[in-house]
Amino acid sequence: MLIALSALLVFIGFITCWNVILKRNIGEAMLLGFVITSLFGGVHAPRLMWDGLVFAATYEVMYAAIAFVFMAYLIDKAEILKGLMVILHAFLGRVPGGAAYIDTLTSAFMGSLSGSNSGNTAATGTFTAHWMIKSNWRRELAATVVAGNGGLGAALPPSSSMFIMLGFAPVAALVSESALWMAMLTAGIYQVLYRIGLIMYLVRKQKIISIPIDEALPFKEAIKVGGKYTLVFWGAIIPIVMTVGPVAEIIEVNIGEEAANEISLITWIPIFIISISLMVGWSKLPKNAMAWSKFLQDAIPRYSVIGAILLFAFAQSHVLSQLGLAEDLNQIIGMLEVPKWLMVLVVGLLVTLVAGPLSSTATVTAIGMVSFAALASVDVHPVAAVVAILTFASTEGSSPPASGSIFIASGLAEVQPEKTFIPLITYYVIPIVVIGWLIGMGLLPLPF
Repeated sequence: MLIALSALLVFIGFITCWNVILKRNIGEAMLLGFVITSLFGGVHAPRLMWDGLVFAATYEVMYAAIAFVFMAYLIDKAEILKGLMVILHAFLGRVPGGAAYIDTLTSAFMGSLSGSNSGNTAATGTFTAHWMIKSNWRRELAATVVAGNGGLGAALPPSSSMFIMLGFAPVAALVSESALWMAMLTAGIYQVLYRIGLIMYLVRKQKIISIPIDEALPFKEAIKVGGKYTLVFWGAIIPIVMTVGPVAEIIEVNIGEEAANEISLITWIPIFIISISLMVGWSKLPKNAMAWSKFLQDAIPRYSVIGAILLFAFAQSHVLSQLGLAEDLNQIIGMLEVPKWLMVLVVGLLVTLVAGPLSSTATVTAIGMVSFAALASVDVHPVAAVVAILTFASTEGSSPPASGSIFIASGLAEVQPEKTFIPLITYYVIPIVVIGWLIGMGLLPLPF
C-alpha cells in the first residue's frame, strides 16, 4: 500500500503549504507534520511518536547542532571572528566573494578528511559565514552557501556511505575500492568546480563587495594582530586528526576499534572550539556570576525555533523508517521498466527524496542496493552506478527540511532555516542531481 511513501509525500506537502503558503512558523509545521506522519501508523501511532521522540532526543546531530549555535554565539561575543577577520581580510579581503571561495575550497579539503556533512559545515562555516555577511551577502544566502558546501563531506572520499556501498556483496564483486575511490574523487571535483562557478555567478548577481583597501592590513601586521585567534582552527583540526590518518590508527590500536569509532567529529569540534575560544577570548567575556547569567540568558532566544525544528525533523525521519520507507521505494523501483535515461533520473529523484529526511548513510543503507540493481538493469557501468548513487545521496547536506547542515549553517549566519530552503534546492539540490544523472549516463567521464 506504500504507506510510508504516502506519509513522506504528505509530510513534504504539508510543511510546504504551512510555511510557504500560509506563512506560519516552520517549528509549528514540523510539529504538526510529525504528528500527521505518525498517524499513518494507525493504531501504532502513539508508539511511533514516542519512539521517534526518543530517537530525536538521543540523536547526536541534534545536540551537536545546538552546541554549534552556542559556539557561534561565544565566538561572536569573544570577538574571535573580529580577530580572524584581520587575517582573512589581508589574505583575500580585496577579492569579491573571497569568503565564499574559501568556504568552498576548505569544505572540499575538510570533507575529504572527515566525510561528515554536518561536521564539514561547522568546521568551515564557523569562520566564513560572518565574513560573507560583512561583505554584503544576505544572511540567508550566506547560510545557503555554507550548508550547500557542507555536502562535500559526503561527496568526496572517504565517506561512510562509500564503504556501505562497498559492503554490499553484488557491488563488491564488481567494484574495487581503489577504482571507486578515484571515481568518487573525480565526481567530487566536478561538484567543487560547479560550486566555484556558482560563487562567481552569485558574486556578480548579488553585487558582492570586496573589503576596502584601507580596512586590510599588510599580511605580516595582520598576523601579529590576529595571530592568537587562529588557535581556534585547532578546534577543528584536532578531532579530524584523531579520527583520520596515522594518529587515528595509533589511537585505534591503543583503545580498540570500537572505542575509536565513538570519537565523533560533530561532537568534539564544538567542544574543542568552545574551549579554545574561552581561553583566547577571555578578556572579552563576563567576569562574574551575574554577568555570566546575563550572557547565557541572551543566548536562549537563538534556540526557540531551531530546537523545535531539530527535534521533530529527526523524530519524523525515524517514524518514516519504521513505517517501511525503504520497502516502499524498493517496490516501486522493482516495478519499473523504463529506458536508461529515465531509470537514472528516477533513481536520482528517489535517492534525493529519501536523503531529505534521512542522512546519506541511512539513505544508502536503505535503498543503496536496490538503486544499484536498478541502474545495473539498464547497463550503467557498476562504478558509475555507485558514484551516481553516492552523488545523489550527497544532497543530504542541502536537502530541506531535515538536514543537520541547514540548521548548523542557519545558526552560524543567525537566520531562520526556512529562508534557505528554496535557494538550496535551486542552487544545490537540482544541480547536484543533474551531475549525478550525467555521471550515470556516462556523459561526465570517470577514471575506470
